[in-house]
Amino acid sequence: MRIVIVSDIHANYDALSSITEAYDELWVLGDLVNYGPEPARVIDYLRTRAAVIISGNHDAAVGFGQASRCSDRFRAMAEATQRFTESVLDPVHKQFLRSLPQQAERKCGGTHFYLCHAVPSDPLYAYCGAESSRWLAETEDLPADVLLTGHTHIPFRRSIGTRMVVNPGSVGQPKHGRDEACYAILEDGRMELKSVAYPIDAVVAKVQAFPIAQMLRDELCAVLRTGSVTPAP
Repeated sequence: MRIVIVSDIHANYDALSSITEAYDELWVLGDLVNYGPEPARVIDYLRTRAAVIISGNHDAAVGFGQASRCSDRFRAMAEATQRFTESVLDPVHKQFLRSLPQQAERKCGGTHFYLCHAVPSDPLYAYCGAESSRWLAETEDLPADVLLTGHTHIPFRRSIGTRMVVNPGSVGQPKHGRDEACYAILEDGRMELKSVAYPIDAVVAKVQAFPIAQMLRDELCAVLRTGSVTPAP
């Protein structure tokens, strides 16, 4: 069984479609939409291919018309692009986002996986970095061997006792220092973190066509090009 695991696509279809790995199943850890230019295309692509998709905070925000509860640094960008996203999605797409579960469990080759966007106790919003001590509490009573999570946009793999926490990083808005789409491959019990180049110039051109303030377009493009959080203007 070969499984591709992705998270935080953020409506970046060019990045998503650059992942050309063969797979038996595709698992999606949330945040299909917002920030990026092609939310409908990403939703249509994933809902016909993925074996499991869970909700991220931006999926819930767009689906239910609520705040994504982003950090102060990106709140204006998130709110502006959310208005754009809501304007281009039809009711069927929004209903699909509303239907996504916040958590899921899968078994593969005798290993039990628990999927959530952030952390099990706060599956949509809690921001928990790779070295956070919070993972100890989050995995203590976890009914699984491996916790798969996203949200931070930074890939990592960490062993905690007999359990493992894996974040594949972000496909559409990477923040690991390179402008590459991140993902993970699970095959024969082995987890590998990977990344692939995508046509960044094409995505930047689409973002620059957004009907939002120029400053916000430039900030978003800087994040995409650097693969990192840029200083506040």
